[in-house]
Amino acid sequence: MRLDTHQLFETYRQNIYAAAFSVCKNPDDAEDVTQETFLRYHRANKQFESEQHIKAWLLRVAINGAKDVWRAGRRRNEVPLEDYMESLPFESPESSALFEAVMALPNNYRSVIHLFYYEDYTVGEIADILHLTQSNVKVRLNRGRALLKEKLREDWNDDES
Repeated sequence: MRLDTHQLFETYRQNIYAAAFSVCKNPDDAEDVTQETFLRYHRANKQFESEQHIKAWLLRVAINGAKDVWRAGRRRNEVPLEDYMESLPFESPESSALFEAVMALPNNYRSVIHLFYYEDYTVGEIADILHLTQSNVKVRLNRGRALLKEKLREDWNDDES
């Protein structure tokens, strides 16, 4: 199965950008990774099982590309999270605070939390996307949740003071 690149770009651009940004923490780098991801799809001579398989492949390519940018030191200066968050629409202050807490997590936890909660992937699907074992994904989810719980509890206690 192959879908039109333009159609995929319109459908999944936000998802791919969010996944790349969660690693890069820079909108320009995330945009570059997003464009490169769709270029790789367009150039790939690969057949996919389903649209869900295409989305998973795009996410894997984007996350790996963002990691490459980060590791290679080609990254630009990170944009303060507050500046970036001002450009995002949030339904409530709580969802904004939760997103900020997720973005503050170390990358290995942030990626699995993002894929699980924001992209609605299962543990098995995340394991395939990130090339991890299912048990490793579960460990990262549990540790990421614990860090989030601790951070949100601190923020909540600070607000009550």
